[in-house]
Amino acid sequence: MHGDDDALLAEQMAYYRAASAEYDRPYAELEELQRLLTVVDELPVSGDVLELACGTGQWTRKLAARARSVTGVDAAAEVLAIARTRTPFPHVQFRQADLFEWQPSRRYDTVFFAFWLSHVPPRRWSDFWNAVAALLAPGGKAIFIDDGPAAAASEKGVVDEPVPTVLRQLDDGTRYRIVKVFRDAQRLADDLTALKWVARVRAMDGSIIGIAEPPAGPAQPLAPRHQ
Repeated sequence: MHGDDDALLAEQMAYYRAASAEYDRPYAELEELQRLLTVVDELPVSGDVLELACGTGQWTRKLAARARSVTGVDAAAEVLAIARTRTPFPHVQFRQADLFEWQPSRRYDTVFFAFWLSHVPPRRWSDFWNAVAALLAPGGKAIFIDDGPAAAASEKGVVDEPVPTVLRQLDDGTRYRIVKVFRDAQRLADDLTALKWVARVRAMDGSIIGIAEPPAGPAQPLAPRHQ
């Protein structure tokens, strides 16, 4: 059913593993990313925090200053090795796992993800948000930061069908396709409203920042799998 998605997600994973040494370059070079990092101080990050697609820990260290605990999850061991060095705090832990498969045995007060939502294939959109809802403790919030539509202008090989993708090239010349779905703030808010989330989404420096609360109702039970 998700054959096209699976192949692209495998290629996307290979890209981020291979790109670990280049991952932090935009954070050093782009002023808008440096400004975005400071936005965490203004967001309602609290309690026990789960960070999805934590990468090299650029956002983890900001979350750690606000949280009781942080669990960072990423599928690429190479970026996690950097994250562990960057954020060596006792209340921060990291786990390697496929975000489309991983199911922890607990809930969190905050689920945070930066520049991950645009990598979720459209056919997995509803399932992804259902999974996030199941990860949140009562009263918990999902907080996300991502590229807005303007970022598409700097991408190469943009393809919209059957799955939106862009082409990324590493310093050694190797190329990878990755999933990249560009949504503006209003579209994101509307899409989340359609799933019965309550969301506030705004634009900043070409990026989008969102805070979302899950649909009201009884929480779904968590599967007793590895944490």
